[in-house]
Amino acid sequence: MSINPLIFKRAACVFLLSAMFSQLLPAQKKSYRDSILVFQKNYIATHEVVDKPDKKYIHFYEIDKSYCVTATFEKINDREGFYMNTSSGAKSKYFKYGLLTFKLKDSLVHLYVYQSKVLTKNEKLKEYLFVPFGDATSGFESYGGGRYMDFYVPDIKNRKLKLDFNKAYNPYCAYVAGYDCPIPPVENLLPVPIPAGEKNYSKKVH
Repeated sequence: MSINPLIFKRAACVFLLSAMFSQLLPAQKKSYRDSILVFQKNYIATHEVVDKPDKKYIHFYEIDKSYCVTATFEKINDREGFYMNTSSGAKSKYFKYGLLTFKLKDSLVHLYVYQSKVLTKNEKLKEYLFVPFGDATSGFESYGGGRYMDFYVPDIKNRKLKLDFNKAYNPYCAYVAGYDCPIPPVENLLPVPIPAGEKNYSKKVH
């Protein structure tokens, strides 16, 4: 099976950004808002499919710390896996790695964590975990094809994982055609709105 370039590039980008942030943060103590602004700045600067003149049209919701939550993680031993649909009609093999349960505002919600079969064969990315999701803003204020969050296995500590929706980002398909962007499975479509993270890519004023 050939490596999906979208998955590989995004995972590699997150890997590099994580290394970059680990070097930047000790320099001075940053507020939560400052840390998200740094994330957004680096996300835009390193974006591969948006030309520099158009990067100013990448929009984010207002930073809201209440959308940074701690979820309970339940491991799933999925040896069979399944094929996740993508925007091109192709399918990518994934395994359910675990189930996240957390409270968002007044709602108890769940998200599944997935692991790419292809990336488990890559030494640097074999512990990469993927959380695609849709919510009540999808197709309106945020991209209709859902948004993504990335993690690594060591991020899970004592059956807990911090989910920061202020770092949720769009797949490449939100900007250009021609990529195999994984589509969030029905089980990861949330009935609640999550007005945090990246918004629709648009040249209109938000």
